[in-house]
Amino acid sequence: MLLHYRKKPVVIETTIWTGDNITEILDFCDCCFTYNHNDEVLLKVATLEGTMNATVGDYIIKGVKGEFYPCKPHIFLLTYEEVI
Repeated sequence: MLLHYRKKPVVIETTIWTGDNITEILDFCDCCFTYNHNDEVLLKVATLEGTMNATVGDYIIKGVKGEFYPCKPHIFLLTYEEVI
């Protein structure tokens, strides 16, 4: 039997990793950390599935249970719309 479901509307909090907003990211996400590699600041996010790399332009999302994870911009824009 084939069933159909619609994703529940949920409001999330997010910010975008720009590469130079380290303070904003660390204030928002208590499980993010940065390190320098070849004069580049890299961002890692400790998620429920393990540590993930975030690249510049990725959205850092706070999920419904307080978990954090990075999301590529094209996926984010297909999945979410801004709440005004």
